[in-house]
Amino acid sequence: MPPPEYNPLAPTTNPQFPTELPQGRYDIAVFDNRFASMTVAAHDPPVSIVETLPANGACEVVVFTQDPESPLGSLELDHLELLFSVWADRTRVLGGHPHIQYVLPFENRGVEMGVTLLHPHGQIYAYPFVPPVPARMQERQQACYQENQRGLLQDFIQKEISDKQRIIYLDEHAIAFVPACARYPYEVWIATIEPVATFLDLTAEQRRGLARALKTVTLKYDGLWSRPFPYLMAWFQAPTDGEPHPESHLHAEFYPPYRTQERLKYLAGTELAAGMFANDALPEEKAKELQAISVILEEGVQV
Repeated sequence: MPPPEYNPLAPTTNPQFPTELPQGRYDIAVFDNRFASMTVAAHDPPVSIVETLPANGACEVVVFTQDPESPLGSLELDHLELLFSVWADRTRVLGGHPHIQYVLPFENRGVEMGVTLLHPHGQIYAYPFVPPVPARMQERQQACYQENQRGLLQDFIQKEISDKQRIIYLDEHAIAFVPACARYPYEVWIATIEPVATFLDLTAEQRRGLARALKTVTLKYDGLWSRPFPYLMAWFQAPTDGEPHPESHLHAEFYPPYRTQERLKYLAGTELAAGMFANDALPEEKAKELQAISVILEEGVQV
């Protein structure tokens, strides 16, 4: 993350650090990250003792709202639906570039997650390959689909619905739940009930359901500690390789730190070094804590 004095979102009169926010009224703004790790124009990678490729890709900033004091949970449902449409449009545009194979929208929220730009925003990274984590997801989903002609996450969601213990939000089209395999005490997944491969494949009803699920989860997070809750929210979708991906299932995963003995816990040795997660809390316990938080989803609707 850039240092605070390079904040591209803050209004400023300093010509050395101009704001990148558009002038005039807008609902959601998207622009190139001035401190991008990748660009489609990258070429001639440095010589190294390991195989190295040009950093062909894209890094964009998505400003969720013009109001610097309005996080996701405070936005109206139709505004969140618009955000899903924006993510779909950027997936179409970025994924249509011949160098791009995967588009990943995400939000780092809170200084605990390393954020220096406090205006509510997320980012989109577009990669010239499928990164290791979604690649492993894709591998497992493809194997399951080839064997059963059904998606891995699709079956998992039906088991969560039948079990009923860890559901945070559920309607006809979308679900939010603490997964039985949670690696973090307050980990939550959001997904459509029926699988869709990318944001581009969402129906209007599915966008509406995901908006309600997203608002519910973020409001419950903030209500849990009565403060802005830090997290990483990542949205996983199919590769943008032009091939059909019936095995893929668009979904978000929230990775929050958690409090233990009045401190925040982050990834440590076994998680980072071995990729093995040691969760010292049952998913059912943490789901009950989130379920107990009452939030107003929209006027007249309390969950």
